[in-house]
Amino acid sequence: MKPSLYLPLLSSALLLPLAAFAAGDAHDEALIETLAIGLGFAFVGGFIAFRLGLPPLIGYLVAGVSVGPFTPGLIVDATIAPQLAEIGVILLMFGVGMHFSIRDLMRVRRIAVPGAIAQIALATAMGIGLAEFWGWTLGGGIVLGLALSVASTVVLLKALEARGMLQSEDGQIAIGWLIVEDLVMVLALVLLPALAGPLRGEALDLNALLRSLGLTLAMIALFVVLMLVVGKRVFPWLLARVEKSGSAELFTLAAITLSLGVAFISAELFGVSFALGAFFAGIVVNESDHSHRAADELRPFQDAFAALFFVSVGMLFDPMIVVTAPLSLLAVVAVIVIGKSVVAYAIVRVLGWSNGTALNVSAALAQIGEFSFILIGLGLTLELVPKQAQGLVVAGALISIAVNPLVLRLTTRFR
Repeated sequence: MKPSLYLPLLSSALLLPLAAFAAGDAHDEALIETLAIGLGFAFVGGFIAFRLGLPPLIGYLVAGVSVGPFTPGLIVDATIAPQLAEIGVILLMFGVGMHFSIRDLMRVRRIAVPGAIAQIALATAMGIGLAEFWGWTLGGGIVLGLALSVASTVVLLKALEARGMLQSEDGQIAIGWLIVEDLVMVLALVLLPALAGPLRGEALDLNALLRSLGLTLAMIALFVVLMLVVGKRVFPWLLARVEKSGSAELFTLAAITLSLGVAFISAELFGVSFALGAFFAGIVVNESDHSHRAADELRPFQDAFAALFFVSVGMLFDPMIVVTAPLSLLAVVAVIVIGKSVVAYAIVRVLGWSNGTALNVSAALAQIGEFSFILIGLGLTLELVPKQAQGLVVAGALISIAVNPLVLRLTTRFR
């Protein structure tokens, strides 16, 4: 046996007593248990995947399946893991914002805004078509289509980073596209409860709908203005003052506090998603001379919590969906990986960009993630989609995330 293969085996042996302990008597250490087991299994799975020549994220996903509620043996707390995973999303988007200026965002608006909106509309139409074929309602089709239209923040950023494209023009287009998608999903989450009644055949309260939409748009605009006017002055000043103190740990703490604090406030007070709040905070911090150091300090935390994100996705996967609804699952995966890619490619080309840019953007967006789970969960709560919808979306997300690195590799052959 190669010496390098002893490491995951040794790690597995060390995890077995922990697994036996966690599976025994109930205790009140769910947070520590989730972190220890989640990161431990993610490390083992990621290392084995890497040694097999596969992206580590595939190992993280398999680790999540192995500790999820749908497989026998050890089960990690399914309520804490997604919250820890959200921290990974926040830190990643904060880091991206620190390398992404307002000027960059405005430069790609002419492709990102119309491209993202057109792709969402066409992907939603595909979801409605599938729902109609399966006998679902129009409301169910809209929820399914929206869930299949929005890409995962973490997967997109990791894919761009792995290919060294975060700072490239194609990478900035893909990130700008994702930001527009997230903004549209924020609006969708506000509108769906107001439209649920009419979609079920009840009367529409137009005044309530317009008030809800207007309030949401106003709160988003207020948040952006505050960040660009107040935050642009306060955040760089704060980091400069901490830097002068000469304390490395205080600087790290300041960077983490800014990313998590702004994300939390944006969600609680302004109705903006954690990811978008962190992204705009990062853009503001980018004005500071110390933004690169802040990005370096956050990198280990980003990697650790991003691994937990993929573990939490794997935990949601019920393997029985492959047996109970294989053709439906295949159709969902086809929409995500093929349908969305073809649509995005066509849109980028129609807007006048090169074949290479169209391939890169379409491949990077050929997956779904966190917003998809939120949307389909809301659809279940509003009784717009059947229970099977959640299983299909989660399975589609896991499969599309797993094959996304392969899709990105294939694009290089057609450039």
